[in-house]
Amino acid sequence: MIFGAILAGGIGSRMNITDMPKQFLNLGDKPIIIHTLQKMLLCKEFNYVYIGVHEDWILYMEDLIKKYILSEENKKRVIIISGGKDRNETIMNIIQGIESKFGESDEDIIVTHDAVRPFLTSRIIEDNIKYAIEYGACDTVISAIDTIVISENGKIIKNIPDRKQMYQGQTPQSFKISLLKKLYNELSEEEKNILTDACKIFIVKNQPVYLVEGEISNLKITTPSDYKIAQAMIGGINID
Repeated sequence: MIFGAILAGGIGSRMNITDMPKQFLNLGDKPIIIHTLQKMLLCKEFNYVYIGVHEDWILYMEDLIKKYILSEENKKRVIIISGGKDRNETIMNIIQGIESKFGESDEDIIVTHDAVRPFLTSRIIEDNIKYAIEYGACDTVISAIDTIVISENGKIIKNIPDRKQMYQGQTPQSFKISLLKKLYNELSEEEKNILTDACKIFIVKNQPVYLVEGEISNLKITTPSDYKIAQAMIGGINID
């Protein structure tokens, strides 16, 4: 089976415009997370799409689905589950929910995606599924446009690496569930504490992660500036 997983467990916001988690802010005529969910539901290869939400916001998320997801068939494909204290715990909670409901299979695939990347394309999803099936793990990236500068103290340049080897990570990140879970369970607590995302699990364990070509438009809405750009992208407001 193939599962989508939307990571929406955070409750903080760097928007400085509301106490509401940023994934629930309106983008145009509906919340950011609904845009993201609708993009995932367009992919018929997903048997189900899980949403990992902080327990305080589960009822709110349920109400959003009732309001915005009109197809009864699609409503049945959405499963909400309590998120963890970080993104990897949220993923593991989703995997636990999958296995408790559908059992375990070495062939199951999970496509994990940030709730606040609403401009996901069908092509990116399809490539993630293809590469996860073929290779076991993949990450969506775009080539670095700007020169990357390394500084150890934040004051002086230590190094300027070759930009041709530099990429900016996006999501989805997609995996064979059995392999992801195996590697995660092999991590020490010290290793878990240095994780930034699920792909880092594979890197720490010296396992290959293959690259999927992303899109510049696959924007992550984190700051007020991102939010303004996203609104402009759907014709909501002028960014000036």
